[in-house]
Amino acid sequence: MRSRLLAAGMTSAAAIAVLVSGCGSPDDWSQPHAKPSPVGTLGPGFVNPAAPPTPEATITPSPGSWDGVRPSPGYRVVLLTAGDDPQTRTLVTAVTEWAEEEQISLKIVTADEPGQLIEHIVEAIDLGPDLVISAGNDLVDPLAVVTASHLDQQFLVLGAELAEPTANVTAANWTGASFRGEGLGMSSTYDPASITPERAAAAVRAGVASVLNGLTGIVIRLD
Repeated sequence: MRSRLLAAGMTSAAAIAVLVSGCGSPDDWSQPHAKPSPVGTLGPGFVNPAAPPTPEATITPSPGSWDGVRPSPGYRVVLLTAGDDPQTRTLVTAVTEWAEEEQISLKIVTADEPGQLIEHIVEAIDLGPDLVISAGNDLVDPLAVVTASHLDQQFLVLGAELAEPTANVTAANWTGASFRGEGLGMSSTYDPASITPERAAAAVRAGVASVLNGLTGIVIRLD
């Protein structure tokens, strides 16, 4: 895998873009940084503190219960994306707008070679982010292969979910957008029209808030 990744590196380097960094000098990620933490607290209705979700559980948080949480300064995120369909573009826009609003240090890995999706996932991991955010149904099956071997890397899957996620994979989706992999289909009827900018933006913020608070390995189902 590593050799294939290196061979692809010359062509894929241009697919990595540093979009946003915090105030001051751009963060090139070459130096260690403080462990990220949540700024603010989850609101009532996100989870029941007396009965936190079990691994692979699905929660339905109260709308807006995640709005009071943002990442601490210096949060590093890789957006891993595959596909140029309108739904994927909506998810990508939601992530980039969130990153700009919150002054996140964001890099993008575009998996534009269908036969090398696993290599692109490894490429994203090798950048050393605090979080890899995935956008695009084509990534679901490759993520199921890779994520269990990289338990120290947190992932957030938008608009889809892994059928059997490990504790480092969190999903944020909603009715009409919950692809689980080839042969499994949707846990709800697929509806492209359900993938709106508003839902995508909520999924990013709810998902990140959950990861920052250690509520990982679950599915966050939005209304």
